Parts: sequence; structure tokens; C-alpha cells
Amino acid sequence: MESTPTRAIVPEVGAHAALTKVVTEADIVSFAEVSLDTNPVHLDEEFARTTRFGGRIAHGMLAAGLISAVLGTRLPGPGAVYLSQTLSFKGPMRIGDAITATATVKSVRADKPIVTLETVVTNQRCEVVVSGEAVILVPAG
Repeated sequence: MESTPTRAIVPEVGAHAALTKVVTEADIVSFAEVSLDTNPVHLDEEFARTTRFGGRIAHGMLAAGLISAVLGTRLPGPGAVYLSQTLSFKGPMRIGDAITATATVKSVRADKPIVTLETVVTNQRCEVVVSGEAVILVPAG
């Protein structure tokens, strides 16, 4: 029996949540299929070896998807809706990397249920691969 998801609540400044996943070959191939982003730097090792990265890298937007998962399932949680997200890509993600997306509440509007969160994705070496800021509408009661 499935339980009804808990609704998001307006969190306090400083609240944070994170999710971690290991980037797989299947993730990259699936993302390419869904997004239509078939850039060979993601899919073709021979081509990717000729780039500045020296090999295949994962789509940066996979990291953005993990941020979205944190916001929609953990903080603020179910029912939360993006109003905006900035992203700054700092380094590559590769197959086998364990990436962690963390969201931390920076501010909460007093007049509306809108929160601003710092969003950061790091790899298993604690290197920042993506950073940014999200503005989220939290559903009423």
C-alpha cells in the first residue's frame, strides 16, 4: 500500500538536504535519449578523447536533475515548484562518479511561500561540479 506523500512545508533558513547517486553509462544513454542531446562528448569515447576532457563526460544537466530531485522530494519537498534555477558548471562528471546534490535554504519570503536555496553538486572527491541558486514556490498548507 502506497502512502500519500507529505506536502512540502516552508523551511527555515539554514535547513538543508542532499541526495547522492553514482553516474552510470545507462544514465548518460537514457538522458541522451530523453533530452535528444547526443553530443558525442557524452556518447563517443573516441571523439571525447580528443576534447579537453580526455574522455567521455556526463551531461551537466544530469546534475541539475539531481538538484530537482532534492527540491521536489526532500527540501522543500512534494508539491514544491521551481520558479528559477541558476547553474554554473565547474567541472566534469564521469561514469562512476558519486555525485551529491545539496540544497540549503538561504532566505524565505515573509509575504509568500517562496524560498531561495543555494544548490551545489559535488563529486566523491568533494569537488564542486555544479553550483547555483534555486527559487521555489512551496504549496500552501
